[in-house]
Amino acid sequence: MLTSTMTSRSEVLQNLEGYLKSNMGTFLKSVEDSWQPADFLPDSRQESFFDQVKELREKASNLSYDLLAVLIGDTITEEALPNYEAWFHELDDLNRDRDNGWAQWIRGWTAEENRHGDLLNRYLYLSGRVNMREFEVSTQYLINDGFDLGTAHDPYRAFVYTSYQEQATNISHRRVGQLARTAGDDQLSKICGMIAGDENRHARVYKTFVEKIFEVDPSEMMLAFEDMMRKKIVMPAHYMREMGIEMGKTFGHFTDAAQRLGVYTSSDYTDILDSLIHDWKIEHIGGLTGPAEKARDYIMALPNRLRRVADRMPVPKLEYKFKWIS
Repeated sequence: MLTSTMTSRSEVLQNLEGYLKSNMGTFLKSVEDSWQPADFLPDSRQESFFDQVKELREKASNLSYDLLAVLIGDTITEEALPNYEAWFHELDDLNRDRDNGWAQWIRGWTAEENRHGDLLNRYLYLSGRVNMREFEVSTQYLINDGFDLGTAHDPYRAFVYTSYQEQATNISHRRVGQLARTAGDDQLSKICGMIAGDENRHARVYKTFVEKIFEVDPSEMMLAFEDMMRKKIVMPAHYMREMGIEMGKTFGHFTDAAQRLGVYTSSDYTDILDSLIHDWKIEHIGGLTGPAEKARDYIMALPNRLRRVADRMPVPKLEYKFKWIS
């Protein structure tokens, strides 16, 4: 049972572990009940395989340049999973032993996320529209270059980050799927919808972790939330690059394409913040220290500040050719 007398992160996380274990069956799907990439792709065992591939390629040919670029960028982001798992294992107090609840969650989350890159990678390969070597180079670069998410080794900050980032990923995959359906690619639309469903479920879990921490360690959790928002939530692929391109430059072009399509915009960033403020009941949290009260004031005022800035930002023009796209 969590109590309001806990003061250290270690104590909070250890006591939250029981809650985590008792709800693992709803937080994660069993392997037996999970979809797999092969469920959504042509079956190479079947005589109809080449006909299925031909149909996939015909539908993929209707995807716009920007949409294909965003899909590739999303896939590279998913393919950098080794970085994300390693980052989790570096967080304090989450990996005391193999069988503790946090270690089980990390492994289960990783196993579910692993399917996303596998599925999208195979779709892109079969589509015939992607220079797969250039795509693979970008993936290797991203894993090799690593990232700095601003969380240090702090689980509180990490859970703010994942609550935010999983919602952003859900939005991106869901909207790519909607645009794919409009372009006549129902297969890709279904693929993106399944991945978005995972991301949405994962976001709810991370938001629950933060909600539970707010109940017992409100001031430290508030300060962690404020710190992450001051730094700004960066996407895990912010160092994305192509061969011969400076680190991070390709990510900027990728986000420009997403902005043009309305797949993920600065307004979405602010809307996610609004949803977290609402869901975590930030305005009504009591028992805060003086610094934490000031942190709350900053958080509550931030959405309006971000919207004023976003209103002045022009939509980027199409002016970049990705090496990924043949």
